[in-house]
Amino acid sequence: MKAAQLNEEQKFEVVELPDPEMSDNEVRIKIYANGVCGSDSHKIADGWPYELPVVIGHEFSGEVLEVGQNVTHVKLGDRVVAAPLMPCYECEYCEQGLYGMCENYTMIGTHRSGGFGQQVVAPAENVLPVGDMDYQTAALIEPLAVSMHGVMNVDVQLGDTVVVLGMGAVGLLTMKCLLVAGAKEVIAVDISTDKLEEAKAHGAAHVINSLEEDLEARVFEITKGLGADIVMECAGSAITQEQALLLAKKKGKIGYQGIAYRDITLKRKAFENIFRRELTVKGFWNSYSAPFPGKEWQNAIDYVNQGRIDLSGMVTHTFSLNQATEMFDLILGRKESFNKVMISPQEVE
Repeated sequence: MKAAQLNEEQKFEVVELPDPEMSDNEVRIKIYANGVCGSDSHKIADGWPYELPVVIGHEFSGEVLEVGQNVTHVKLGDRVVAAPLMPCYECEYCEQGLYGMCENYTMIGTHRSGGFGQQVVAPAENVLPVGDMDYQTAALIEPLAVSMHGVMNVDVQLGDTVVVLGMGAVGLLTMKCLLVAGAKEVIAVDISTDKLEEAKAHGAAHVINSLEEDLEARVFEITKGLGADIVMECAGSAITQEQALLLAKKKGKIGYQGIAYRDITLKRKAFENIFRRELTVKGFWNSYSAPFPGKEWQNAIDYVNQGRIDLSGMVTHTFSLNQATEMFDLILGRKESFNKVMISPQEVE
């Protein structure tokens, strides 16, 4: 197979690799679409922390090419996605069904060849059929499941007003999940006018550009002086990670989904809000529950197929396999506005 491999110099090069070996309990997938995750771009920018060379990519979809003799739930030709986490199934957390907390997990796209290659071999339990869903939409199921995991575990109540900080892909998907979970309205916050326009088009009741408006004052104005029932932090910015603690009402809830890429120092007011307002602060990592990979994944697939979550317009850029360098130049250089960026491994110019 061909793959855009990240080499020891942290440069992408298209190489020919042997097709991945497969066991009786695995599935071979021909990859048609792979979304670029913010965590991958940050790791590349800061220095890839794992073994190189590697074929990255963990937000992928494709067609079943081959099934192991013990696999019965998918067949040749099925359109599928695969959860990238491979838990050990033996540690204390796995025994409790807390697979996202596994002490010894490995990941497709980190420890095993991922979706920047033309084929992926995945454990059968990780592979889920998606019906007739198109491949680019299906490649959004992984980040949708991540968003679903946070929303399912923050305990949204019917009629809640929720602030979502950061209108990138996870922020938009989180907003969509909040609305189907019963939130009355979402207040979308970003510093990009383009992203806020997109948020409004996807269902945000209010949008706030925090560079142009007093964020705290505007949220409290919208919520009649009370603050939001829930604040979801999806930007992974030190600024928004502190802002989240300023916007929730008394007894409100804060959900952290954005990864911290640097140390966070809180001002006194933000920290004191945790106990003076008796806030519930929760973090959400990845997308897994029991039975593995979890309701998050099946819900994501079902809600999209039922038309209850619309992912149209989320993908703004698509690149061929040999354009991986150009693709990351766009993302890391922020040369233009983008949302979800995809690579098509079967396309090689």
